[in-house]
Amino acid sequence: MKIGVYVCECGTNISGTVDVADVAEYAKSLPNVAVSKYYKYMCSDPGQLLIKDDIKELGLTHVVVASCSPRMHEPTFRTVVEEAGMNAYCFEMANIREHCSWAHMHEKFKATEKAKDLVKMSVAKAALLEPLEKKQVPVTPAALVIGGGIAGIQTALEIAESGFKTYLVESTPSIGGRMAQLDKTFPTMDCSACILTPKMVDVARHPNIELLTYSEVTGIDGYIGNFTVTVKKKARYVDIEKCVGCGLCAEACRLKDRVDDEFNENLGKRSAIYVPFPQAVPLKYTIDPEKCIFLKTGKCGDSPPCVGACAADAINHQQEDEIIELDVGTIVVATGFDLYDPSQKPEYGYGKIKNVITGMEFERLVSASGPTEGHIEINGKEPEKVVFIQCVGSRDKEGNEYCSRVCCMYTAKHAHLVRDKIPGAEVIVYNTDVRAYGKGFEEFYVRVMDEGVKYLRRELDDQIEVVENGDKAIVKAEGHPDIEADLVVLATAIEQKKDIADISKVLKISRGADNFFLEIHPKLRPMDTATSGIFLGGCCQGPKDIPDTVAQASGAAAKATIPLAQGKIDLDPQTSFVIENNCAGCGLCVEACPYSAIELMDGKAEVNEALCRGCGLCSATCRSGAIQLKGLTDHQLISMIKSSLSEVF
Repeated sequence: MKIGVYVCECGTNISGTVDVADVAEYAKSLPNVAVSKYYKYMCSDPGQLLIKDDIKELGLTHVVVASCSPRMHEPTFRTVVEEAGMNAYCFEMANIREHCSWAHMHEKFKATEKAKDLVKMSVAKAALLEPLEKKQVPVTPAALVIGGGIAGIQTALEIAESGFKTYLVESTPSIGGRMAQLDKTFPTMDCSACILTPKMVDVARHPNIELLTYSEVTGIDGYIGNFTVTVKKKARYVDIEKCVGCGLCAEACRLKDRVDDEFNENLGKRSAIYVPFPQAVPLKYTIDPEKCIFLKTGKCGDSPPCVGACAADAINHQQEDEIIELDVGTIVVATGFDLYDPSQKPEYGYGKIKNVITGMEFERLVSASGPTEGHIEINGKEPEKVVFIQCVGSRDKEGNEYCSRVCCMYTAKHAHLVRDKIPGAEVIVYNTDVRAYGKGFEEFYVRVMDEGVKYLRRELDDQIEVVENGDKAIVKAEGHPDIEADLVVLATAIEQKKDIADISKVLKISRGADNFFLEIHPKLRPMDTATSGIFLGGCCQGPKDIPDTVAQASGAAAKATIPLAQGKIDLDPQTSFVIENNCAGCGLCVEACPYSAIELMDGKAEVNEALCRGCGLCSATCRSGAIQLKGLTDHQLISMIKSSLSEVF
C-alpha cells in the first residue's frame, strides 16, 4: 500500500493559520505514506498534475488531500485520481480549512496540531478504503416541471426545445404565476402581460409540452433517471375539451360579481365559475367548489343557470378528481413564492385601515385589467398624498431576516406610476436602505427621485406606526414628522409558499434557515438539490427579480436536460449494504430511510442501490451493525478514532 498526502495552502485561507509545510512533513511519518507534499492551490491544474504524476511514477494506491470542504472539491480530486488510473473511491479528503484554519484563526500552533490530527485520521481511513465501481441505469427521456410561473414556463420551454417530453404541472387553473398579476416591470416599465402572454401561448402550443393545470404533485418515487410521479388533476367541473372560453356561463352564474377575486387580491369580484384573468392559458373555465351553490347544496334554482348558458355542454357538476402517474427522468421545482401577510404587524394597520394596502394590491389597482381598470383610487377617491413603507416583513430579526431584493425597486416603480397617473400627487417613500443593485436599477431610482418622489430614510429599529384619522391614515415614523396620507402602500417581503412543508415532504428536498429550498452550494451548484435529478428554478430557492428568475430557470433546464441527453447515468456506489448474518430483520432501518431505499425481504433488510443516497441514517439506526455504508464503515470510522487517540492512550 502506498498513500500520497497532499496539503493545500489555499492561498492564505489555510496557510495563514496552519503551518502546511509542518503538516506535510509530519504526514511522511505516518504508516503507509509514500509521499507527502504541499502546494499553494491543490485544485489548480499544476496541483492536479502533481497528484497525477505521483500516482503514475510512484504507483500510489490511495490519495489523501488536506484542503477545503469535500462538498466543494471532492468530485474534482476523484476525477484527478481516476484519470491517473486509480480508483476514484480510494481517495480521501481532510477538511483543514472549514474544520481547522477558519475555526482557529488566532491559534496557529493549535490549528497546526489539529490539522496533523485530521490528516492522520484521514490516512488511517484511506488505508481501509476499497475500490468501488459505479453502476449505470437508463434514463426516461422526459422531464417534469412543477410550477407554472415565469420560472416554470421558461424551464419547460427550454427542455421542450431540446427535444424532450416535458410535463408542466400548475396548481391553479392557469399558468402565469405572480408575473401575470403585475402591471409593469422595472426598470424598463415594459408591460408585464406583453412579455409573459406570448410565452404562455408558446407553452400551450408546444408539441413536446403537456400542460397539467389545476393539478398538484402528490407523490414522487424512484431516483434520478427513473422517477414515478403521482399527479392529482383536480375536478374543474368543466370539460376542457368542450369549453370554448366564451364566458356565457360566468355571465349567467347566480353569484356573478359576488365572489372575492384572488387574482385581483380580493379587490374585485368574480363569479363562482371563472377564468383567473383575461389572458389565461388555457382559457378554460373552472367552477370554484367552495363557492358554487350547486356543488355545496345540490340545488341552484330549478337548474344551474351556467348549464343552460353553455351551448358547448361543457359543464359537468359530477366530474371527479383524477389521479395519473408520470414517468420522468428529471424534475425541476419552480413553485414560486408567497407574500408576507402584513396583518402580522398590527402597527401598520393593514386589514383595519382601508387606506393601507400591499404592493401587490397596488399592482392590481394600477393595472388596466384590474378592478378599477388602472385608475388609482381608494375608497372611491383619487389619492393626493401617497406614502410607501419598505421592508415590511424583510430584514426583521423577529421574522424574515433576509432582504427580499425586489422591494426597493418595485416601490420605485409604484412611486413612478403614481406620479405618472396622478401628476399632482405627493409621493413619499420611507426606506431603510435603497438597494438598486441590478442593471439599470440605480438609473431608474435616480429617475424616480428626479420626478419629485421624496425618500425619507429610517433605521431598521426605528418605530413606525399607521393610525386611522377619519378618511386619512397618519404615518408616525420615529425621527420624522407625522404625515397624513390618503393611501399607504406596504412593500411586503417575498416568502416561501405557505404549503412548503407538504411540498418539501413530497419532493424529499431540504429547506434552509430562511425556509426556501436548499441548494447544494450557493455559488457552485445553486440549482442542484441534495436529491439527484431534482433541480431548483426561481423564487422557490430564494427571492429574485424576473431577469434572475429567468436566468436560473434556464440553468435549471440545462441541468435537467443533461441526463436526458446522455440516456444513462452513473449511480454513486457509496451506498448502504447489508451483512445478512448480522441482520435481525427488525425493520428500524426501513423506518429511518428517508428515500424508501430499504425493504425487508425474507426477514432481512435489502438495499435498493438506485434509491440509496448514502446518508447513513440506516447505519446509525441499526443496533447490530448489520447495515453499513460503503466508504464509511464502522471499521473505517473506528480506525480514524483510534488513530486520533493513539498518543493519548
